[in-house]
Amino acid sequence: MNDTNIQAKIKATMKNIKFKGSLWCAMAALSSVITTTVRADDLLQDAGSWLQVIGEGSLKVLDPNLEKWRIWGEVQARFDDNWNHWYQGMVRTAVGYSLSDRATIWAGYTWLPTQNIGKSYTSQQDLWPAFRYVLPTDYGTLTFRTMVESNFIRGEDVRFRPRQMIRFMHPFAAEPRLNFIAWDEFFIRVNSTQFGGKAGFDQNRVFAGLGWSFNNNVRAEAGYLNQYLDDATHTNNTMHHLIMGSMFINF
Repeated sequence: MNDTNIQAKIKATMKNIKFKGSLWCAMAALSSVITTTVRADDLLQDAGSWLQVIGEGSLKVLDPNLEKWRIWGEVQARFDDNWNHWYQGMVRTAVGYSLSDRATIWAGYTWLPTQNIGKSYTSQQDLWPAFRYVLPTDYGTLTFRTMVESNFIRGEDVRFRPRQMIRFMHPFAAEPRLNFIAWDEFFIRVNSTQFGGKAGFDQNRVFAGLGWSFNNNVRAEAGYLNQYLDDATHTNNTMHHLIMGSMFINF
């Protein structure tokens, strides 16, 4: 066998090794993608919608001396299972006091009737204080809201759940009545309870959408809300892809 044939065989062998190496790399990459997909499939996901009407205003409509006192009322309807199932309602009311034109403290009550698929009906009731601060900037308005809920779910156990919202509203220069809206709200379980789950992360909500101000007293908003939920034992997670519509009434 001459040198030319030997070199040719060596080149063929090296080419085969490179091909096999590339094949193994491709298979490893495919395996990684499949594993990632399976893990993503472990996350329960569905679609639905939340609809809400919120009214807030000063009690000066009743008495000028009550100008700094405020009232807040809110109702919601929530649907899941690809819009086929009403699973939760919400009624929230609160009394507040304006510390300044930017800062307000609140004391409120929330009722959450809930009927999740495959689970028994619950009637959660919450008591909470809250603090809200509004910060105008050159780019838009930032709103910070801190709530500390006492959740009465079932029995005598009370779950304590702080929640923090940061909200941004930016008016469009071409049409000031049209606004870009974005906000995030994060929930933490402070303590472990039988029906409220183990302490730790509870859920996160992220919203992005548009708002339209009809006048100084009425504003509508619509957009996409992503709700990521941890279960009671921190082993299974759920992600709701939601269309959210809101109507705000100020007086």
